[in-house]
Amino acid sequence: MSQRNQKRDPNKTKTGKTRLGGLTVTQLTTMVEKEGKKKIRAKILNKIRIVRSRKGYVGKVVAVEVAE
Repeated sequence: MSQRNQKRDPNKTKTGKTRLGGLTVTQLTTMVEKEGKKKIRAKILNKIRIVRSRKGYVGKVVAVEVAE
């Protein structure tokens, strides 16, 4: 049986690596913290930069008090 037929999760490649395509920035940042290899950390950080630069990306909203 070939490996191609055993792929079950659409977020994983046929070799078992995680796809970075459909992840959010918060999910990617948790992956960066857990990852030990520099090469893969660089790929994840690049993906974070790409997602943040997309039109329509909304970052974390911080509540600010307005003094009158």
